[in-house]
Amino acid sequence: MDQTSRHTFHAPIEVVWAMFTNPDAHLAKFESMGHREIELISSDLTDGTFTIEITRLVDVDLPGFARKVLKPTNTVTSRDEWRTNDDGTYGGNWDLETVGAPVKIHGTTSLQPKGADETEYVIDVKLKVGVPIIGGRIENWSKGTMEQQIQQEFDAGDAWLAAHP
Repeated sequence: MDQTSRHTFHAPIEVVWAMFTNPDAHLAKFESMGHREIELISSDLTDGTFTIEITRLVDVDLPGFARKVLKPTNTVTSRDEWRTNDDGTYGGNWDLETVGAPVKIHGTTSLQPKGADETEYVIDVKLKVGVPIIGGRIENWSKGTMEQQIQQEFDAGDAWLAAHP
């Protein structure tokens, strides 16, 4: 399953970049999404590149057919790498590891100025469930869950920017 989501932050790109490079913003985001036992593994901002790795417990309300191969509570580790681009934009790659699950989730991100006081955030997601017969059904079902979690991420970003102008 491939999915692209877009969101406009009502803040200049420098302010949004400051949020994305602040580990506390990431921790607050996952907490607001209901994740538990959130732990910052590493974070580094060097020469225009930002990397962050966070692990946490994530609960998902699974349909019956998916419970045969997936658990409703999983340890998830996210790894993000963002880069400063020469044109004043930012872009990156990310991946999620769901411990013990036959799921691969990764994608790309980008930030682009949208006028002087707004920033467009784009997330591309690629999800693959490596289970014969029902893997495709799980991927189709997960589209709604993925959309919900991405919207929660957008909302968390809006809340952070409102509280940290």
